[in-house]
Amino acid sequence: MKWNNPDIDISELNKLSENTMGQVLDIKFTEIGPDYLKATMPVCSKTHQPYGLLHGGASAALAETIGSVASSLVIDRDKQICVGIEINCNHIRGKKDGVVTAIATPLHVGASTHVWDIKINDEQGKLVCVSRLTVAILKKPGA
Repeated sequence: MKWNNPDIDISELNKLSENTMGQVLDIKFTEIGPDYLKATMPVCSKTHQPYGLLHGGASAALAETIGSVASSLVIDRDKQICVGIEINCNHIRGKKDGVVTAIATPLHVGASTHVWDIKINDEQGKLVCVSRLTVAILKKPGA
């Protein structure tokens, strides 16, 4: 796989979250590797469900955020946009506090779709959630 800008800075990725759900959930991109993207999200009252555990929807939002941003790093952003079209999440273990880390790796990077494998782990590396995200690659309006 090839990133469209291999020299992209993590701070640029974090700017993408301004005024989005990513900002509300305090999702932070932390690392970009040759074939993966990594981000964190706190587990706290804003990401809890009523029983005090990490909300499955928050995990799904983290997975869709990291996978969509990863796709944006592969496409020609002057001519294309990417949008999530399907997400699946299996919630493996509960988490009450701390931080979770998501790692997105590509399963398929095609001309019209991308499929990402996203694993969300706790601080000890234990699997909290596993997700698969399918992203459609569309022509940018006006391009």
